[in-house]
Amino acid sequence: MMNILGISCYFHDSAAALISGKIIKAAAEEERFSRKKHDATFPSHAVEYCLKESGLDWNNIDVVVFYEKPLRKILRRIQAFQQYGKQFEPEFLKQLNNDIQLGGHIENTIRDRYEFTGEVCYCPHHHSHAASAFYPSGFKEAAILICDGVGEFATTTLGFGSNATFSLDYETVYPHSIGLLYSTFTAFLGFKINNDEYKVMGLAAYGEPKFVKHIEQVAMADETGAIILDLDYFDFHRGAPHMYSQALVRLLGPPRDGEGDPLTQRHADIAASVQRFLENALEKTFAFAKKEYNTDNICLAGGVALNGVANWKVFSSSSFQDIFIQPAAGDAGAAIGAALAIATQSDPVSTSESMMPHAFWGPSFSNEQIQAVLDKHPVVYEYMEISELTEHVAKAVWDNKIVGWFQGRMEFGPRALGNRSLLANPCTTQMQQIINRRVKLRESFRPFAPAVLEEYTSEFFELDRPSPYMLLVPQATEKGARLLPSTTHVDQSARVQTVSKAVNEKFYNLIEAFSRVSGVPVILNTSFNIRGEPIVCSPVDAVRCFLYTDIDMLAIGNFLVLKENV
Repeated sequence: MMNILGISCYFHDSAAALISGKIIKAAAEEERFSRKKHDATFPSHAVEYCLKESGLDWNNIDVVVFYEKPLRKILRRIQAFQQYGKQFEPEFLKQLNNDIQLGGHIENTIRDRYEFTGEVCYCPHHHSHAASAFYPSGFKEAAILICDGVGEFATTTLGFGSNATFSLDYETVYPHSIGLLYSTFTAFLGFKINNDEYKVMGLAAYGEPKFVKHIEQVAMADETGAIILDLDYFDFHRGAPHMYSQALVRLLGPPRDGEGDPLTQRHADIAASVQRFLENALEKTFAFAKKEYNTDNICLAGGVALNGVANWKVFSSSSFQDIFIQPAAGDAGAAIGAALAIATQSDPVSTSESMMPHAFWGPSFSNEQIQAVLDKHPVVYEYMEISELTEHVAKAVWDNKIVGWFQGRMEFGPRALGNRSLLANPCTTQMQQIINRRVKLRESFRPFAPAVLEEYTSEFFELDRPSPYMLLVPQATEKGARLLPSTTHVDQSARVQTVSKAVNEKFYNLIEAFSRVSGVPVILNTSFNIRGEPIVCSPVDAVRCFLYTDIDMLAIGNFLVLKENV
């Protein structure tokens, strides 16, 4: 049985994952340990955690696999510079030097830092994403669609998996990219690229797609959904530090000047338009994939796959019967994908079971470790049996308290799924604004997710399948919209998380307890963090976030901490 360590880093969302045989043992993003959001540095803390969690040391590791091929990435940058001009030569040289010093020396970094003498190999970027989607899906066969900004050269790839193998048969190459198009409009709307694309998705619900015709001047999607950009409207391919050119400003008017600039209806309409364009392009790709591969299943990964609104609209209108989306669809998940690709290559035995039945691959902490942290902070706490703690929290949430819920192993991926969560009452009209203002310290338009007991999903949402990773955004039913105002977006949609007892018994029991006091088997779930910080990882992170925000109560392990006692 091989022990394989997958690593992704040096662009954004660095991560490490450890696979033994074909079993995921541990996976985590570096940001959770370093406390630097979207940390792109070498994931030394995540690597250390994966080894410790798996009970291994470097002598036990057979292969380290990097999630992309750095030399091809360097070649792409050089070719783009030669082809598209030298207007931004200093910025280009800075980026090129960074690629060479970091990715170009990744093997030396691993060997020198850890005295590792085993095999170091490289998995192409989109191949890593594809493996992260297909192998965890549990599908015997499926179409595979990868959409992101850019890997080495590919920006969108489409292929097919069967049993233990897959191929990527079609690709769109840089600089033509649906991901970079969306990121360009993220920047145009005053948000941060590779960070705030989900804000564009949320803002789109407040607008009308009045600018679709304008965007169709900027980009077109052919009959397969492949994107072709009119490069006059962009500057990113020229090595510029910004995404769009003045031609886009002339077409759409002045961009929003950062987060201090007010959001207007025009901004919402632009967001709605780029969202609609994305959905239209993906509809073509889904139709092409169905025709080309004649399969009932499709798998998604890459950063674009985090767009839950597009995922559900496009899938539900397609001819596919089932879908799997990698919960860590961005580059972090590629660490798992690269490791799974090597594991399956060395042992190509097919399986119809998912290699990733859940997303809880991060650290957990014992009650003894938690109590040691609590004793070092000015808090008063009480130990309770978990059943009693659950009842207390359920009643507190119904009484409109905001609760930090810290249990079990940390989630892998960008969503808090019930182990590092802030919980609140979904039935109170003002709760969304209260949490955004008092705790999250972020834009008021940002929605929160409803976590629903799986068996009640269709009662509250127009959704006919599990959505355990908050990656499908259906409409609420009339009942759901009426009873769950704080988790229903302005357009009556909801970023649903379905909760199964088999996967997360503690969280399931909590929602069930909340249902007994509220009559609603749904709870408001958002990530346990404040704006600009990663989701909490350790008890220290959780206690600090609790102390310095307006969170009312902290349920951490078997301990209950009340703000009134601080």
